[in-house]
Amino acid sequence: MATPTVTFETTVPEDVYLSLQAQGLHREVLAEQSLHLLAMRFYQDHVLSLGKAAKLAGMSLWEFTAFLSRNNVPVIDLDADELAAEFGAVDELAAQLDVDAGV
Repeated sequence: MATPTVTFETTVPEDVYLSLQAQGLHREVLAEQSLHLLAMRFYQDHVLSLGKAAKLAGMSLWEFTAFLSRNNVPVIDLDADELAAEFGAVDELAAQLDVDAGV
């Protein structure tokens, strides 16, 4: 079953399009690259999750992660509070594992 989609249109000045076309960037390539860049930006701005951004880009999670890496965009971008919470969760898990192991 196909995923329902929404189509939207954007306008590019003709002289800009002709310049892009001269570089080999035709409509299909421009549309694809635009979605990649839009997805990357929405991910960077925390508008979309990694999974949703990958879907917007038309890539698998692994492909999108590699795309982010090639564009120097961190895949994991936690602020200080989020990072502290992650370390706290790891400490709790380690303590529980020690208890379960009888240490």
